Amino acid sequence: MNVLNLLFTKDGLISQIAKNKSIVEEKSYFVDEETPENFISQKLDEVLGKQKFDEIQVISALNHFTLMPEGFPEHDAGFDLISFNAPVDKENEELMLSVNKKFKVQFYYTFPKNFYQKIKSLDIPVHFNFSGERFLNSINNKNNKEIHINLYHHQCEFFAIDDKKIILYNNLDVNSEVDFLYFVMFTLSKIGFGINETSFFAYGETTENETFISELQKFVKNLKIVFDNIPNKNFILN
Repeated sequence: MNVLNLLFTKDGLISQIAKNKSIVEEKSYFVDEETPENFISQKLDEVLGKQKFDEIQVISALNHFTLMPEGFPEHDAGFDLISFNAPVDKENEELMLSVNKKFKVQFYYTFPKNFYQKIKSLDIPVHFNFSGERFLNSINNKNNKEIHINLYHHQCEFFAIDDKKIILYNNLDVNSEVDFLYFVMFTLSKIGFGINETSFFAYGETTENETFISELQKFVKNLKIVFDNIPNKNFILN
């Protein structure tokens, strides 16, 4: 069985091709000052056309989302709720829903309509999900106050959890590891998490963001690297 895994981030696309659960190819495509305007769209076309897939798994880490309690029924309000966090373009975005039963929350998020249509046009089984839901489902929560941080390329998402309840989730698009640190520490001060009583857990591109990790270690006592992305092993896709 050939499965294509796709992860869309702020400025990139990561693709994995898995055959019988073994990763046979993983590639990353990131936008920079020299890439053409439709670079990610072109790369998506190339990936989708590589071979015939039996199934596609799509994860969006794009910063267009809102978090609500599980069972929130006003689905028509999804766009409006997201608009409090990020600009919404109803003509060019699909409204999506991901539910996390483990922590009893649900995410409304948007996904670019042109990408959505390209993927759906293949007429094979496709599963869409939000990175926050996938991340949350991978967390093993034990202590009272915890901060879980998933690092990407120029992006990070994090959960603040207290006694197995979600206090806060955010997904940040930033260009500096210092900004990561500022946002995380600012969050602690606002939600009343003391540095000494809070356990920190890091995942994803921890090596790529080593400055952030080393600076964070200067401030906190309890920091554990849970998962460090290596070739053919991406935390969110695996």
